[in-house]
Amino acid sequence: MLKLNKLFFTSDEQDAFSDLIEPTPEQKSFLVECKNKIRDHLRTKIQQATTTVLGMEKSVTPKFRTQGSWSYKTCVQPAFIPLQEIDWDFGVYLPVNVWEENGPPHVMAKAYFELVENFLKDFCRENGWSLEPGKDTCIRVKVSNWAHIDLPLYAAPESEFAKIMEKAALEARAGSAHDAARLSESMEFGEIYGQAWNDLDHIVLAMRTGEWKSSDPEDVASWFNDRDLEHKGQLRRVCRYLKAWRDFHWKDGGGPSSVSIMIAVAQTFEYLRGRDDLALEKAAEKFSMAIMGEIREQAIDGGTEDFNSRLSADQKIFASQKARELSIAMRQARSYAQHLKSQAIVDLQKQFGSRIPNRTDLVDVDSGADEIRATPALRVIAPVVPATHAG
Repeated sequence: MLKLNKLFFTSDEQDAFSDLIEPTPEQKSFLVECKNKIRDHLRTKIQQATTTVLGMEKSVTPKFRTQGSWSYKTCVQPAFIPLQEIDWDFGVYLPVNVWEENGPPHVMAKAYFELVENFLKDFCRENGWSLEPGKDTCIRVKVSNWAHIDLPLYAAPESEFAKIMEKAALEARAGSAHDAARLSESMEFGEIYGQAWNDLDHIVLAMRTGEWKSSDPEDVASWFNDRDLEHKGQLRRVCRYLKAWRDFHWKDGGGPSSVSIMIAVAQTFEYLRGRDDLALEKAAEKFSMAIMGEIREQAIDGGTEDFNSRLSADQKIFASQKARELSIAMRQARSYAQHLKSQAIVDLQKQFGSRIPNRTDLVDVDSGADEIRATPALRVIAPVVPATHAG
């Protein structure tokens, strides 16, 4: 038996799979620069148009927020560039002072979407970027052959923004702005960070079709971050491994969505101290079953959204088979004797690609004790003891 954990994660090396699928500092710096340019451009333009185009009583300044995989800390380097791209999800939030039963006035949704898209057309050309058509839930700006920035457009009551801005300022003064520094966010330019977003109770998303859709990205983020805290960071790493596995096998895109992977894995995850390989193997096996059906989470939105809706029935079967193959391959690779360490690495590279390091020194011999400890105890029915009489 072999321990494959160090091939995936180790604090002592920079060669492990976890490190090699991380976006580079240069990529992050480039994307931060791009999102800041977009933020500064839209901030002024939208503020000016809130009264002249959107018909609001007074001008308001939009707020901005990095969300999605950069917020969850699950972003991974694409397996195939330029076929695959890094995504930076950058929400644009409009404080609205007229709030009807289901959100702002209906006509504002389409006007808001078209307004922002028009503001970006010339701006993209000036920067050598392009607008990618066809997205109903966001505006996509392609900033490189390996990256794009998605701009979902939200609205929320102006009165609620006043509360969260105050809370965010208190958090900043208390020194709890770690994520803001990590994502280069700035309250001065309308970016709100920290736990303040939890107090925003009514959020709607503008659709290209001209509708408002109830949507709060903080629900998924808060739920997942709480689960990862329980599992000491291992859950987040395993989700990143599975996203990289997905990208390797679905070269042209498609496959299970990132959020479906995160939620399905988190729902049944088993933390195994120092054994990312075992945790990944078990997660892949359970995911192979979960991906066959709907993926819902009561704690996120009352279970109303199926996070696995983008896959057809045939695609679900195929994804389930691939996840099952991954679990079997992990088990097989662990089962080899010490002299077959190289073969174990070959087997893993068939599942994840060449970013699995070809280093036998990172493969240890396993006595099997970790797997035994990880196996849940079986409930045993107590034996029936017949009545007896003394004497």
